[in-house]
Amino acid sequence: MKLTVRSEQWPVTGRFTTSRGSQTEVEVVVGTLEADGVTGRGEATPCGRYGESAAKSVGELEDIASELRRGKNINELLAGMAAGATRNALDAACWDFCCKQSGQRITELLGLPKLQPVTTTYTISINTPEKMEASARDNAHRPLLKVKTGRDAVIASVEAVRRGAPESVLIVDANEAWPAEELTDLLDAMAGLGVRLVEQPLPAGRDALLAKTRRPLPVVADESVHVASDIEALRDRYDGVNLKLDKTGGLTEALRARKIAGEHGMLFMCGCMLGTSLAMAPAMVLAQTADVVDLDAPLLLAGDRPDAIVYNDSEMRPYSSLLWG
Repeated sequence: MKLTVRSEQWPVTGRFTTSRGSQTEVEVVVGTLEADGVTGRGEATPCGRYGESAAKSVGELEDIASELRRGKNINELLAGMAAGATRNALDAACWDFCCKQSGQRITELLGLPKLQPVTTTYTISINTPEKMEASARDNAHRPLLKVKTGRDAVIASVEAVRRGAPESVLIVDANEAWPAEELTDLLDAMAGLGVRLVEQPLPAGRDALLAKTRRPLPVVADESVHVASDIEALRDRYDGVNLKLDKTGGLTEALRARKIAGEHGMLFMCGCMLGTSLAMAPAMVLAQTADVVDLDAPLLLAGDRPDAIVYNDSEMRPYSSLLWG
């Protein structure tokens, strides 16, 4: 089996801004497995927040490629990898390869029902309240909007989006930025604005305060949760988890984490990093049972791949096997 690796840059439409900064493009890593005329692809987006980079992931996958050339087993190599974007790229390529080799769709291999359309969020990134209101108004036809906030002007930003899209369901993503001393007041304000849930208000590792805080609406872990074994320790702090394949290290671990979250009665959100439809395809398998789907990344890019997922406004249609799986 042969593994080839490359990085790609995909421009963002305009500018995508969170509490950690702005992006005008995203760099993704694509791994391609090939054997006996069959190929399988996987895409991942390394995240600097977790000490990752595209260059680092490419190097790690090139090391895996060397091991494969020496006759190592792909499943053993996967089992020895840490969770994260690098493993996600390889895990996705393995699943795609197995589908192409067997002639089965990913749902058949997993013993799951056929993929159904799902409705995703659409993200309003951080800007002035006036510009966030205008963006919300342009997207007020979408049923679910995700509002990025930072440390400052949180309430004003969400109020602005609510004015722009009075009928849309709102979720708010703080990306670890809220001041701990304002947590209670901010959660109360979000509840008053009809926000459905808040993601990761406090930094991972410094979120114990949530266990002692009255939560008038669900609070969902994002940066605090990566793999299934993380979930047990978070039950007293969070009401749900946002699982992303680039954090879990692929669909395989994400399905395990989804099961554990369900056993604990936690709300399940299926999220993503910025990326193309190739990265969203395996995530859409996970999204079939999600309470909230947040797979809008291709809508935020200036372009996408051939055979891309079709978005009908915010509805994601089941994709072709020419794309993945």
